[in-house]
Amino acid sequence: MKNPLTIPARRTPGRWRTLGFLLAAVALAMASFNPAQSVAGEQRGTRPTIVLVHGSWADASSWNRVTERLRDDGYAVRALPNPLRSVASDSASVRAFLETVPGPVVLVGHSYGGFVISNAATGLPNVKALVYVNSFAPEAGETPFQLVGPDSALAVDPATVFDLVPADQPPTATTDVYLKRSAVFSSFATGLDHDDKDLVFATQRPGAFGALNDPSGTPAWKTIPSWSLIGTDDQIIPAAEQRKMSQRAGATITEYEAGHLGLMTRPGTVTRVIGQAAHAVSR
Repeated sequence: MKNPLTIPARRTPGRWRTLGFLLAAVALAMASFNPAQSVAGEQRGTRPTIVLVHGSWADASSWNRVTERLRDDGYAVRALPNPLRSVASDSASVRAFLETVPGPVVLVGHSYGGFVISNAATGLPNVKALVYVNSFAPEAGETPFQLVGPDSALAVDPATVFDLVPADQPPTATTDVYLKRSAVFSSFATGLDHDDKDLVFATQRPGAFGALNDPSGTPAWKTIPSWSLIGTDDQIIPAAEQRKMSQRAGATITEYEAGHLGLMTRPGTVTRVIGQAAHAVSR
């Protein structure tokens, strides 16, 4: 006997028709899905992460104008703190970060940051391109002070361009080296207005004296393609010295009218070249 309290469900033709359409759509999607093709498509379309490494007497905020533009162009960007203690330890710090980044990386260094990226990326398979911005591109055994060349504003009596902390003489490897205000205004921050120069001077991070005399290890540019932006008005690493290093590294070279802080005065040009490197290794 049927339970008088049970009311049979009402089966409407419209409900069954809708369910049938949904099941058919799911079946069609599953039949056409190929996991291998999907993964390959994602890999082809993967944009590299742009990792930016600052130089001496600066911090990651020196990249702000470039970072904003790269993010507007759709890139994931990380501007790292560079400890500025020694070539070996600074490179190890950046390398440890790079090893955590999934997918390809375009690694960019400014000034002393070129020493760091050259050493941090050696042997790392996920670093697909190096970009040097007004930067050192050292060979094994070379030091920053050696590579500035005789025409650099730094190739003078150190007492005229540096403040040492502590002020004891002679400096040790751990002595902090600051740029004097006169050096910031006359040679380091050319191209910026007075207020921005004052800000650069006030917020500078010192490099350890030892880092400026440390030799490079085997550089990554020997196996990783590189791009180089050479500031024709650079007084810290003169264009002639940048050109020699860039040509030796086989870099794709762009020369632009900028002083040492071209990443701040000409961020559009710097962003464009980084984008060219990223596009080249994404094909």
